[in-house]
Amino acid sequence: MIQAIGTIIAHDLSIAWRRRTGLLSSLVFFVIATSLFPLAIGPDPQQLRALAPGILWVSALLASMLSLSRLFTQEHEDGSLDQLLLSPHPLALLVLAKIGAHWLTSGLPLLVLTPLLAQQYSLPAGSALLLSASLLVGTPALSLIGAVGAALTLGVRGGAVLLCILVLPLSIPVLVFGASAGAAADAGLDVIPQFSLLGACLALSLFLCPLATAAGLRIAME
Repeated sequence: MIQAIGTIIAHDLSIAWRRRTGLLSSLVFFVIATSLFPLAIGPDPQQLRALAPGILWVSALLASMLSLSRLFTQEHEDGSLDQLLLSPHPLALLVLAKIGAHWLTSGLPLLVLTPLLAQQYSLPAGSALLLSASLLVGTPALSLIGAVGAALTLGVRGGAVLLCILVLPLSIPVLVFGASAGAAADAGLDVIPQFSLLGACLALSLFLCPLATAAGLRIAME
């Protein structure tokens, strides 16, 4: 089982490296989206600091949406998805491995860029690091939730638009708790309640989303 999970992660990472255009498009979108707001809002440091957590979280959410539609597309096109469904290993765990690879290629780069982009909003280094920590807890939950939508819209015409319609409302709790954690950190307040709620969202997503994604894949392949 461990070998199968490692093989899936290594396979998906190698495909992402060979197709770097998709990865770069998400990163470029994240950089551009977060850089446009300071130009539109103005140079007021207090206003920028107040809006920074929400802007960075929304930009990270939208950037992750760009790659979710391709989560199972390759396997669906080359027929290897049938092999996953016929595998003796639990499909939910195999799906979890693919979600983990997706987060490594889409969520992790955003964490690296966040402290740098936060300087545009006059955020102190400590607040920027806590904002990155909130993304570290929250972005895996976004990938898990998005995988359910990717499975349900697999092979559907206009699936990318339908994916956003399905996933964005489900991502609102993670977005709200993540942005509030960043705002509390900047205000010098206790961030443990927000991080606890983010952790609860992640734990619930880890338990439910792989099972729902596996069921969605079976439905899509029928």
